Amino acid sequence: MLGRPSEAADRADRILDAAAELTVRLGFRKVTIDDIAQRAGIGKGTVYLHWRTKQQLFEAVFVREAVIYIETLLGELRRDPSVVLPHRMISTLFLVVNRRPVLRALLTGNLPLLQGRMAERATRGNELLATARFHEVMLRHGLFRDDVEHLMYGLMATQTGFYLLDTLAPVPDEPDLEAKAGALAHIVRHAYEPAVPPGPQVIAAAAAEIITIYDSLIPPYRELLYGTHPTRQD
Repeated sequence: MLGRPSEAADRADRILDAAAELTVRLGFRKVTIDDIAQRAGIGKGTVYLHWRTKQQLFEAVFVREAVIYIETLLGELRRDPSVVLPHRMISTLFLVVNRRPVLRALLTGNLPLLQGRMAERATRGNELLATARFHEVMLRHGLFRDDVEHLMYGLMATQTGFYLLDTLAPVPDEPDLEAKAGALAHIVRHAYEPAVPPGPQVIAAAAAEIITIYDSLIPPYRELLYGTHPTRQD
């Protein structure tokens, strides 16, 4: 996986799978390296062949989720550039997050301690720059309306509501995940996008720029994903 030798990658993926499962089930604070090693079927020392500390291991869990999140979006954009339209992109990513337990737990606030630690990760500056460039590209190509005040705030509030509603209050006749994504797409399309979307050439150009922006995040993520230092700490 991700350009590492298969034996090391397979072992690391088992460790990351175990860490992700236990973190969602027990919470970051309660999970130990011993727990993870036992769940992965390896010795504790083997974990430290990949990551020096518990913090680095859990950062790797998050980084792997981020790679999957970004590569899913990139794959969809390459397959169909019109996925760059905000309602399609946002609903696609909504489905990705809700099908990944760690991402869902992070975004719904079920892993608050891990959230705080992830905000300090080494790739944070690159991510903030990518977000700013993303907004600039989307606005420049006319993919968002130009008459909505505080557009990005409204857009973030809309998305946050869809991610958090189920955790805040019971919802009568709650729709399934696909229907929720459809409802989110409908709101974004009619509240934040122009009535007439840009033409195919503009859409293709915007998609190409977005692909370039998010492609640039993958190499530093891959560099962080696997460690090789055996120093033992917990």
